[in-house]
Amino acid sequence: MATPYNQIVLLGDSLFQFASEIKEGFSFQGALQSHCMRYLDVINRGFSGYNTANTLKLVPQIFLPPSPSNPRIEYLLVLLGANDACIDIPTNNQRVPMEKYKENLIKIITHDHVKAHSPKILLITPPPLDEIRIEVLDLAKGHPQATRQAENSAKYCETAREVAAEIPGVTLIDLHKAIMDKAIALTPDFDASGLPLGYHGSKRGYLEQLLPDGLHMSGESYEILFDAVKPHIGPFLEEDTVFPDWKKMNAEA
Repeated sequence: MATPYNQIVLLGDSLFQFASEIKEGFSFQGALQSHCMRYLDVINRGFSGYNTANTLKLVPQIFLPPSPSNPRIEYLLVLLGANDACIDIPTNNQRVPMEKYKENLIKIITHDHVKAHSPKILLITPPPLDEIRIEVLDLAKGHPQATRQAENSAKYCETAREVAAEIPGVTLIDLHKAIMDKAIALTPDFDASGLPLGYHGSKRGYLEQLLPDGLHMSGESYEILFDAVKPHIGPFLEEDTVFPDWKKMNAEA
């Protein structure tokens, strides 16, 4: 019987789907796989456009029961909410009300198919939103207004923080704060007494580099995410590799 590698699963929307790509010389999924090479496989289940309602429907198909021939999920990284936080307008139907978003997140991370694997769960807040850039692009696509608003998206991030605090054993990765802190630090003329970066009436500042289209992350942003996640994955010991080191194999030959 083949020996399976246990898994790290990335569950989310386009922010995880695009994590497999190389952006400005960096790939989040590639870096994570390198970090746990020969110990775990990184499996990407990020689906562009998905919200928590879409994802919840697929949980029984994504998470199969562990068995001798089916790998166990050791880590589950969940990054959902950017689409749930859309504004309810006729040209977009991705929105999930905040109360339902919270309910869906809880159902996903406490689902019986997930609990069967007993994974370490890292719940990641969505990144900040650059509404200034989003509006320009959305109007060009034919929407009557921006499909997302920075202040509303920030509230969904706060809801994700609440879920992480309420569910035992869940670790919060505050991506919203990490990216915004970096953007503020690299926007020298930012006035902290005014509106946050990316809000109407404020400025884009360094968010322009971190969120090129206002929503999706640059390579630099994915590096911020990796630096936040890495301390929670492992440590790995040489004797824990799925297959032995070549020196040990040769010594036994």
